[in-house]
Amino acid sequence: MNFQLRAPRIPHMSVVEQVFVNRGIPANEVEHYLHTSVADVIDPATITNIEAGAKMLVSHIAQGHKVLVQIDSDCDGFTSAAVLINYLNCLFPGFVQNNVFYRPHTNKAHGIIPETVPSDVKLVIAPDSSSNEFEIHKELHEKGIDVLVIDHHNTTHYSEHACVINNQMDDYPTKSLSGVGMVYKFCSYLDSLLHVDYADQYLDLVALGILADVMDLRDFETRYLVDTGLANIRNPFLRGMVTKQAFQLKDRVTPHGISFYIAPGVNAITRVGTVEEKLMLFESMLEFRAYEQIPSTKRGCKGQMETRVEQACRNCTNIRNRQNKARDASLEIIERIIEEKNLLENQVLAVKLEGKNESNRNITGLIANQIMGRYQRPVLILNRTVHDEDPDNVYVTWDGSGRNANGTDLTNFQEFLQESGYFEFAEGHDNAFGVSIRDEYFADFIEYANEKLKDVDFSPKYTPDVIYFANMVHGSEILKLADLGHIWGQGVEEPTVVITDIKVDKNNLNLFGSTLKIALPSDEGISLVKFRSSNEEYESLYSELGCVTINVVGKCSRNSGWDDKPQIIIDDYEIVGRTAYYF
Repeated sequence: MNFQLRAPRIPHMSVVEQVFVNRGIPANEVEHYLHTSVADVIDPATITNIEAGAKMLVSHIAQGHKVLVQIDSDCDGFTSAAVLINYLNCLFPGFVQNNVFYRPHTNKAHGIIPETVPSDVKLVIAPDSSSNEFEIHKELHEKGIDVLVIDHHNTTHYSEHACVINNQMDDYPTKSLSGVGMVYKFCSYLDSLLHVDYADQYLDLVALGILADVMDLRDFETRYLVDTGLANIRNPFLRGMVTKQAFQLKDRVTPHGISFYIAPGVNAITRVGTVEEKLMLFESMLEFRAYEQIPSTKRGCKGQMETRVEQACRNCTNIRNRQNKARDASLEIIERIIEEKNLLENQVLAVKLEGKNESNRNITGLIANQIMGRYQRPVLILNRTVHDEDPDNVYVTWDGSGRNANGTDLTNFQEFLQESGYFEFAEGHDNAFGVSIRDEYFADFIEYANEKLKDVDFSPKYTPDVIYFANMVHGSEILKLADLGHIWGQGVEEPTVVITDIKVDKNNLNLFGSTLKIALPSDEGISLVKFRSSNEEYESLYSELGCVTINVVGKCSRNSGWDDKPQIIIDDYEIVGRTAYYF
């Protein structure tokens, strides 16, 4: 087990302060960060083009023009469009319900598709996309159609033929607002322009979109919006999902809970759902459509009615299960290919799928995540694409997803592929992105990667915030960190602790069903807990006449369901010694 203290312990600093300093929050700002307020919200008027965009929209509304809102294909895209339409419906219900059209993509496409824009539309709004679609903006402009982009994705320059509002393009300090965050800022500006106060009603959807898009929560404004949104859930869809996932959420809505139990259901529909299922989901986020009665699809309820939001929430679970079945089927095929072709001999685990083995192209990222976790090395999951549009220039590419674990010696897998010069593109995040490589370059790339990465260690490396000796664990510190469970998220990751030199013998080791428990030598009742354990694991740590010495890495917890004592939930451990007692 490879671990190294994240940063030296600073004298006279509490463990909580140390953890936040380790995540880039200054010690003198920790209390402020834990208790953000409306004062942390920055004036939207400082955002480039926001005034022009607001006036453009209001002008089209005043003239009674048709407006198309393009729904982008992920949770941030869905919530972005829903916040905008819900907000406008509060102000102009008749206009919205008669003049505003919305359309999800038929697959996992992104941005504006000109041929799908109705001929009578005068304004296209693209929330969470389209900043760099310059040719499309020009095409629509030449047809007399205005384009309003409200986005957060990087691009090279402002469009000449669209009004682009984008926090990455100007000096606006909060770069961690996703598409829905920028839509909120736009609505806030409309509040001031039209002398109303509606934007804050939709902060629950804002929080969902920000968390689903894995935005950095260290910015104070982003933190405030997320915390306020999760504390005031009123959207029909989100309320329904929180109720449906109450057991997993443990009756407490946190960034972690939303990210792991609610956002994946939304993303499953955007990946593999039908157009009808996507539309059902989106309209369940619209306050004026969510509670409409529709024929029930629930088993055994033929002929009965149910609300649109009830059906959408059930779809999230069912379609996520459907997605996971497709993922697991592909995993079986991929593991066979890895073994048959000895792919583990390569430094990059690149799996090519074609014909009957081809995976659903919308879930290659999910598959790559699973493979990366199992084999602990950078992964490419690729499907074969034949480009035959030009009979004189037919060629093959391998397209799919790349994934790499954070915290390895290869810190940026995407950059590594880009710098190799072999890929058509590698676009996305550092260690989670989409790729394409021409067939004739593939073998050369594998040879290149094997040489360049031959000395790289891909084994997981733990960077705990605290390292304790087994007999020096402070239960009060464990509880203080455990009680901050509602804070942890992207950029402020949950802290890990390492405990070394733990002596395990028959007196402090127990197995309750599948839960392994080790008591530490402490008056504070501190225990180590490992879920989904087994008799074999228990026996590997049990010694009738002696002890087993282990090091443990884990997360801080409070045993609130039993005795309220401090616990460490074990992520990993290593056996470092065995001792026999002699009498």
